[in-house]
Amino acid sequence: MKRKKPFLPHDIPPKNIDWKMLLPYICEANREIAKYDALVTKLINPDILLSTLTVKESVVSSQIEGTQASLEDILEIEAGITEKSNDIKNDTLEIINYRKALIFASEQINYRPISLNLIKQMHIVLMDNVRGKDKNPGEFRKTQNWIGTKGTAMDLARFIPPSPLIVDELMLKLEQFINSNFPDAIVQIAIIHAQFEIIHPFLDGNGRIGRLLIPLFLYSKKILSRPLFYISEFFEENRDEYQDRLLYHRKQ
Repeated sequence: MKRKKPFLPHDIPPKNIDWKMLLPYICEANREIAKYDALVTKLINPDILLSTLTVKESVVSSQIEGTQASLEDILEIEAGITEKSNDIKNDTLEIINYRKALIFASEQINYRPISLNLIKQMHIVLMDNVRGKDKNPGEFRKTQNWIGTKGTAMDLARFIPPSPLIVDELMLKLEQFINSNFPDAIVQIAIIHAQFEIIHPFLDGNGRIGRLLIPLFLYSKKILSRPLFYISEFFEENRDEYQDRLLYHRKQ
């Protein structure tokens, strides 16, 4: 069997974007996001509704990573209504940390750009006292990781992210792209999200941080008036297609 090697990502931004082909989709996406944001801004007291929706986004994004706690579990535990098993309590803490990371980063980007330092700080909040707390929270990985079914050897992995020797360099280039001018913010965040997941810079929590970057980036670009955009449910409902499209770059 031929030994698999870590993937070497393409440079960003891509050189061969077919803007003419993408234009109808870009227009539709921007139109729908504008409608969503207009609806949010018209709410009399948006914080009440959006607080619950933020919890739901945290639940679904964490469920993609294997947590079993539900929205009902979170609300009951925070209200002190009922006791839960230790597994559910641990899952609940992961979800609460996701929400804390979102709130923390949302406040930070009001006066600082999205940077590698901010991403590392978000990761520290996300990993606080949960699974992965022993995997160097806030530090880019120094060892090779791979993606596949639990227990799968690296040679049988579905995807092997870049070598840890170039992670810092790749993330620096990603930071530069995040803060660059680009023709369209929707296309830009799609590239950012995909590149982040391809690099897989942390030993754990990459999926959640990658999804957190989506509303934060759109908020920083003033596409959203609030850093809240509930996309994890779509990813979960279309998980196979989402993962397949992230892996499509291997064919290019």
